[in-house]
Amino acid sequence: MKADPGWLSVRLAADEHDLHAAQRLRYRVFVKELGGDGPLVDHAARLERDEFDAVVDHLLLVDTRRDPAGGDHVVGAYRLLRSDVAEGFGRYYCDDEYDLTPLRASGRRMVELGRSCVDPDFRGGSGMFLLWNALADYVLDHGIEILFGVASFHGTDVAPLAQALSWLHHHHLAPPDLRPVARGPQFQRMDLVPSDQLDRRAAMAAMPALIKAYLRLGGVVGEGAWIDRAFNTTDVFLLMDTAAMSDRHRKYYQDRWQGA
Repeated sequence: MKADPGWLSVRLAADEHDLHAAQRLRYRVFVKELGGDGPLVDHAARLERDEFDAVVDHLLLVDTRRDPAGGDHVVGAYRLLRSDVAEGFGRYYCDDEYDLTPLRASGRRMVELGRSCVDPDFRGGSGMFLLWNALADYVLDHGIEILFGVASFHGTDVAPLAQALSWLHHHHLAPPDLRPVARGPQFQRMDLVPSDQLDRRAAMAAMPALIKAYLRLGGVVGEGAWIDRAFNTTDVFLLMDTAAMSDRHRKYYQDRWQGA
């Protein structure tokens, strides 16, 4: 891991300049790079946006050398939707894809994570480390007990994802009392390969880095994947219990940082 260059900082979005810069970054990543789209995407202005942007907290990785007025100072982003805010808004983003009844019934304080992205020029460095450290502080500040959200495989053809999806199903399925289930006709079963025919190397090779990072922190998955044709992704539901995450987070990142 590269060391922090000193001109990267992490903070919550403070104004429209910050929000639009985050939406421009998301457009570059989710629309131009990954081929996604959506009803509120503004192709003329190159903004990836939706109705949740007005109510979530936007955690931003900022290049402090760049003028915010120029609109390109945000080089990493996370969307954070706390359970108290979601209750007032009426729903989570994940509600369209997964039945969240078990999570709601738990009565625990939660935050939904979404739209995680880093500019290609800043991948492989300390950017994600900084974002996740700030996320850990946010979790502590708000007394969050459960983090969840969808993470995506690129593309909607599940054949090349069979090993990875099956590995998640056989080795990382959430306990029944917290396990959301994918909804409707977009439901895709994940147990595509019998457990005795799994190839761990092939599964890990097909697994996005973000999903592997969640697993290292003790993340577990919901029942079934969800095929998102608008965003050209195959989504899986990931959930982390902060009681298990805290020690794992510290050891995982200390090991990576000291080995940089």
